[in-house]
Amino acid sequence: MADGGKMVPTKVSPTADVYPKRIMEYIEGFLISKTLFTSCELGVFELLLGSERSLSAAEISQAVGASLDGTERLLAACTGMQLLNRHQDDGKVSYSNTEQARLFLTRSSPLSLYQSIHYHSKTIYLCWHYLTDAVREGRTQYEKAFGVSSGDLFEAIYRSDDEMVKFMQLMHSIWNICGKDVVTAFDLSPFKVICDLGGCSGALAKHCTSAYPECTVTIFDLPKVVHLSKEHFIKEDDQRISFHEGDFFKDSLPEAELYILARILHDWTDEHCVELLQRIYKACKPGGAVLVVEALLSEDGSGPLTAQLYSLNMLVQTEGRERTDVQYAALLTAAGFTNIRHCLTGKIYDAVLGHKKA
Repeated sequence: MADGGKMVPTKVSPTADVYPKRIMEYIEGFLISKTLFTSCELGVFELLLGSERSLSAAEISQAVGASLDGTERLLAACTGMQLLNRHQDDGKVSYSNTEQARLFLTRSSPLSLYQSIHYHSKTIYLCWHYLTDAVREGRTQYEKAFGVSSGDLFEAIYRSDDEMVKFMQLMHSIWNICGKDVVTAFDLSPFKVICDLGGCSGALAKHCTSAYPECTVTIFDLPKVVHLSKEHFIKEDDQRISFHEGDFFKDSLPEAELYILARILHDWTDEHCVELLQRIYKACKPGGAVLVVEALLSEDGSGPLTAQLYSLNMLVQTEGRERTDVQYAALLTAAGFTNIRHCLTGKIYDAVLGHKKA
């Protein structure tokens, strides 16, 4: 800093040993993501899962319908990313899945992130092409990315049945990984009647009924989401999970002891959040509570990086943002909730619990 507060350019000796390692890693992050997306789209990990032995690049290229040269380069990159194991025997090179790839990148795994990766590749990635515009304009970029009006947030996100199923599969895969942690962040056993607002595929509802055997869960969501959830995700013989169709901003909410808002409030402005929380407070039984599940920013907003990036994603895709626990507490307080606590799970999503006086 020079006299008068003016910035002085940093002088670097031509012979100085300077390498922007972190910046280079950020630049290469784009290439890493696309390599992962492409490998999943081609079915590389699925192919290797179904094989009884490691496969050569030639075998993989033929099976997935790709060029041998391109496949060799892709497999080499996946090996460098520690997604594939490289085997060499008598001069012959073959490949197999690492444990991480087997668990998280194959469709059949209970912990599969395949659908999440697919949604990021085909939807979120296209929106982020307009991140510069989103920052300049301060609003969602769905109209530029997909040619659909973003006036109604979920009309844009659910612009077709196919896109809706993709979004539901994204949510399903996320809660398969993180669901247990958020529903057990607090002891929810006192609450026997639970309503999962915007419960989507029902993955979080299943975690609730598994963790708390005496509870029942009602999934409240838009009619078309309920229809697809019944068709693709929830079996009819699950007696403790039921559905209620409606719009949580317009329609009456079912009475419950606990309401869950998982990845809901981050979609909306503070004003819309308070409006929804007030509706919940009114419907909630005395002594009941609301569980907010979100990626919490630190109090000063300086991290974690994942939550900061998610907040940018909310700018690109919605009207909302990620928030700190203090900011969520303020929204809950404005709606009437008290005794507000938060719990950091150590994973992507955290929990905030607010109570209604008995």
